[in-house]
Amino acid sequence: MTNELIEDLKWRGLLYQSTDEEGLEKVLNEEKISLYCGTDPTADSLHIGHIVPFLTLSRFQKHGHRPIVLVGGATGMIGDPSFKADERQLLSEEQIAKNVAGIRKQLENIFDFGNENENAAILVDNKDWFGEMSAISFLRDYGKLLSINYMLAKENVASRLETGISFTEFSYMLVQGSDFSHLYDKYNCRLQIGGSDQWGNITTGLEIIRKTHNDEAKAFGITMPLVTKADGTKFGKTAGGSVWLDPEKTSPYEFYQFWINTADSDVIKYLKIFTFVEREAIEVLEVSVQEEPHLRKAQQTLAEEMTRLIHGQDALDQAIRISKALFSGDLKALTVEEMRDAFKDVPTFEMELADKNIVEFIVEAGVSPSKRQAREDVTNGAISLNGEKVTDTAYEVTAADRLDNAFTIVRRGKKNYKMVKFI
Repeated sequence: MTNELIEDLKWRGLLYQSTDEEGLEKVLNEEKISLYCGTDPTADSLHIGHIVPFLTLSRFQKHGHRPIVLVGGATGMIGDPSFKADERQLLSEEQIAKNVAGIRKQLENIFDFGNENENAAILVDNKDWFGEMSAISFLRDYGKLLSINYMLAKENVASRLETGISFTEFSYMLVQGSDFSHLYDKYNCRLQIGGSDQWGNITTGLEIIRKTHNDEAKAFGITMPLVTKADGTKFGKTAGGSVWLDPEKTSPYEFYQFWINTADSDVIKYLKIFTFVEREAIEVLEVSVQEEPHLRKAQQTLAEEMTRLIHGQDALDQAIRISKALFSGDLKALTVEEMRDAFKDVPTFEMELADKNIVEFIVEAGVSPSKRQAREDVTNGAISLNGEKVTDTAYEVTAADRLDNAFTIVRRGKKNYKMVKFI
C-alpha cells in the first residue's frame, strides 16, 4: 500500500532524500508517529527560506501525526557548519533567548498547539536538556559514539576542511544528532525532517540511535530540496533583502507583494511547496497560467494563502486594500500608516518644511525636470498628491498635504511615485 502523504510529498516536489522510504511508508500506513524538525535561533525571526521543512512538518500533522518543533537554544550557541564557508559569529545567551522567543511566536501560526488534540504540536528547546549537562558528561555519554573518521566523511564537515573548522562547530553534528536520540527516548520520535543541507546531521542522529538502542529501534530521516527560482536567482530575496516572517521586518503588504509578483514559471511550483491548496485546485490554476496568464489567478491564490497563514486574515485584507489603492491610484482609502508602509521603498526626497507652490514643489523634489514641464504636468492632470489630482499651477502645497506633517506622496503619471519627507 502506498502512503497518501508520501505520494503527496512526491507530487509537490518535497521528498528529496529518504533513509528508508519503503520502511517509512509501512510505518505511516500502520500507525501515527511523532516526528520533528528543528531550527537554530540565529535571528529573532524566520524568513521564508526557513519554512519549507516546517510547512512539511505541518502536512504530517494534518494527516494525524504529532509534530515536535525544536528551537535550538543550545545548538544555536555552537553554530551549524553545514555548507557555510566560514565560522558563524557566536551570539550571546541574551540574544539567543530573544531569538527563541521571536521564532516560537511565528511557529504558532503554522502549527496547532492545542492541548485538547491527540496530535497537538510540541515545542521544545534543546537547551532544556543540554544546558545543565557538563562537558565531561557529554563527552563520556555521546563523544564515544562516533569516530573522527565518520564525522570527517560527512560532506557538511568535509567542505570546511580547507578553510578551517573549529572544534566547536565540528562538534555540532554530534550535539544535533543527540537531539534526535533524546526525542526518540522521550517522545518516541521516529522521524526527523529538514532541508537538504541537514542530511549529514539527520543521518548522524540515526547512527546515534542505532548505537544506543536495541536492534528493534527504528527511526527515519527525510529531506526537502533547496527551493530555487526558474531563472537561477536566489529564492526569498528582494532588492530590500530577505523576506521575513516578522511583520516589523517585512510588512504584511510587502510579504503579499513578494508572492503576488511570482513569475509564471515559478508560481505552480511554489503553490505545491508552500501552500496547502489541494492538488485538483492547483492543477486548475496550472491551466489558467497557461491559457489566461494575464488574470494571474495562481499568483493571487499563492499570495492570499501565504499571507493569511503567516499574518492572519486581517493583515491579508489590509494588504489587498493597499494593493488595490495603488493599482487604481486612489489612495484616499488608506490610513497614514498604510501609506507609509506602502511607499517605504519608493524613491524619497528630503525637503525643508515649508509651504510651496506646486510647480516649485515638484521641480525641487525631482518629480518633473523643469518648471516648464512641471506646469504641463500639472495642467494635464499628471500630478497627484496623496492620491488627489492637482491641476491648478497656482496650487499651494501646505500642511493639509503633509501626512503626519512628515511626508507627502507625489505621483506623476500612472506609476511614478515619490515620497517627499519634510525635515
